[in-house]
Amino acid sequence: MSMTKKRTPEFIGVQILQGLIFRHHRRRRLHRLLPLFSAVSGCSLLFFAILLFLCPPISNRGVHRVIVLNTSFNNRVSTHINVEREKLLFRVPMNGGMMGGDIWTSNRSNFFHGCSNAGKNFLTTEMKPESKRYLLIATSGGLNQQRTGIVDAVVAAYILNATLVVPKLDQKSFWKDASNFSEIFDVEWFIKYLSEDVKIINQLPEKAGKVITTRAPRKCNKKCYETRILPIYQRKRAVQLTKFDYRLSNRLAVDLQKLRCRVNYHALRFTDPIFDLGMKLVQRMRMKSKHYVALHLRFEPDMLAFSGCYYGGGEKETKELGTIRRRWKTLHMKNPDKERRHGKCPLSPEEVGLMLRALGFGKDVHIYVASGEVYGGEETLAPLKALFPNFHTKETIASEEELAQFSSYSSRMAALDFIVCDESDVFVANNNGNMAKILAGKRRYSGHKPTIRPNAKKLYRLFHNRHNMTWEEFASLVRTFQIGFMGEPNEVKPGRGEFHEHPLSCICEKSGSNDVERNGDSNDEGFSEDEQELSETEYEGLHIRRDSGSPEVEEILSD
Repeated sequence: MSMTKKRTPEFIGVQILQGLIFRHHRRRRLHRLLPLFSAVSGCSLLFFAILLFLCPPISNRGVHRVIVLNTSFNNRVSTHINVEREKLLFRVPMNGGMMGGDIWTSNRSNFFHGCSNAGKNFLTTEMKPESKRYLLIATSGGLNQQRTGIVDAVVAAYILNATLVVPKLDQKSFWKDASNFSEIFDVEWFIKYLSEDVKIINQLPEKAGKVITTRAPRKCNKKCYETRILPIYQRKRAVQLTKFDYRLSNRLAVDLQKLRCRVNYHALRFTDPIFDLGMKLVQRMRMKSKHYVALHLRFEPDMLAFSGCYYGGGEKETKELGTIRRRWKTLHMKNPDKERRHGKCPLSPEEVGLMLRALGFGKDVHIYVASGEVYGGEETLAPLKALFPNFHTKETIASEEELAQFSSYSSRMAALDFIVCDESDVFVANNNGNMAKILAGKRRYSGHKPTIRPNAKKLYRLFHNRHNMTWEEFASLVRTFQIGFMGEPNEVKPGRGEFHEHPLSCICEKSGSNDVERNGDSNDEGFSEDEQELSETEYEGLHIRRDSGSPEVEEILSD
């Protein structure tokens, strides 16, 4: 017993010594293995990193939705759910994609051409009895609104068998342009070209006596002129018709419609200085690219204020446009959402860009923008320029010296834009104003050159919901909605549409070796005569007295 007790401490000491020696050896072995473990771990991590890089993720990006639940305690509980749905990605491509056709030409343009020669029953000036009547015209509005008045003035003079005095341009309206007829149009060519249709003189002779001033009713047809205006000549030899815009009916005999076309598309030529610079701008656009798009943006503050539309600018936008809108004291209030739903608002620059991309126009396309001051400036234009960085205006492709002789005259500057837009491969009109109508009609007459007018009524909902669909779905719907709005033949049914935009009587279709005159076809998007009257004169009764320099409503709609 004593032996056991005595040996116990010694035994314990030996065990402790052995334990220390064992731990020492194990620690040395672990130190030797540590580099090996590190190397294996590093290789494993590298392997998994390469694997993750090469393999696609299960889902690219989830859409973060907020679902609001109504509890029994009427408390709103927000549950955030990541919905992994690839199809909700709305990514705008750089290129235009495949359209299944040439975006620069009309599919059926080769089968149509303009034809405005007088028919066999048309009485020329030599065939008519000599007249001692004189007709004076005072036009109204901007350049293209005045152009419609000049065209219709020639037809009115023909109906009245009167000598037409070169029309007087509006120099006191909102546009404040002091130009006269001969400073914008080639007056000698105008008189000469129409000499067989109507006698035209530069000034009223003194022998004509006192001038009676009146105003023709809107949309006045041939019988209307014969019953309302012609009797005045029994008292006086000279009659002046004021505010002469849209004072002639949409519906006239074919020969009178063809006379309209001869005036609009042949007799009205810009003066050499305007035409020469305009064509220089066209050539510079052609030097940049074989094809180009011209866009009449029409996103100026006055246009937006008058339209009563809202574009998401908050209180600042509401206040600024509201101040401009108050210049029309009797203009009634509008519901911005309703105006957008009904397609009465211009598209924003970004929306125009998205529409063009969906129609097949890629980032490399060159765009010429005809516009005045854009509301919001560069910030508003930024999304359009991001989509189409090859962005040009007359100010960017012409020097200050070249524009100096025109810059103080809004109508002459507008004439430059008119030329570049008319010569473009594709023209886009962002509103349905006079410039858009005149150019659309001229381009149809010239072989149905592609002319795009946004189907704003249907596109509104599409733009509003675009982030709930893929780009492919969006682009497909844009192309579907734009059918009938691309400047193709037969987009309007007979008797519908405004004549200056749809000059169907002056368009002939090739059928074998014979030409078939067009009287209209297809599409129900045009306006009848009565509908067009309402559309164009919706605010006719809202004219403002010139006691505070306020622009008239018709003038703001002009160009």
